[in-house]
Amino acid sequence: MQSLQDKASEWSGVAAADAFAIDDVNIFESLGGTPQPFVDLSTNFYTRVYEDEEEWFREIFGGSKKEDAIQNQYEFLIQRMGGPPLFSQRRGHPALIGRHRPFLGYPPSCRAVATPHATSFGRN
Repeated sequence: MQSLQDKASEWSGVAAADAFAIDDVNIFESLGGTPQPFVDLSTNFYTRVYEDEEEWFREIFGGSKKEDAIQNQYEFLIQRMGGPPLFSQRRGHPALIGRHRPFLGYPPSCRAVATPHATSFGRN
């Protein structure tokens, strides 16, 4: 049986070793050592997600408030990019794959629809 990490690597097209190379650089400090770039990024992303024209896509996030989704993402990103462990202090271990496991069953066509959101970071 394929592990969740292997499946994530396969679907993203990013080898696990490449994904974890981020640990070699402190992006949080490179961006000024403040939360604001991550708050802005997360706000921009989830504003687009919650306003998406595809109802089935918006419904994926229907169980959470937009503000909570934004906070979860920026705290996770800050922690993952070398900043303080805000996410873990508030929510415990990130367990990213486990938390997103229910969505691994979505077919590739559904993931492809989400790609424009994932590639629009930082754009207005």
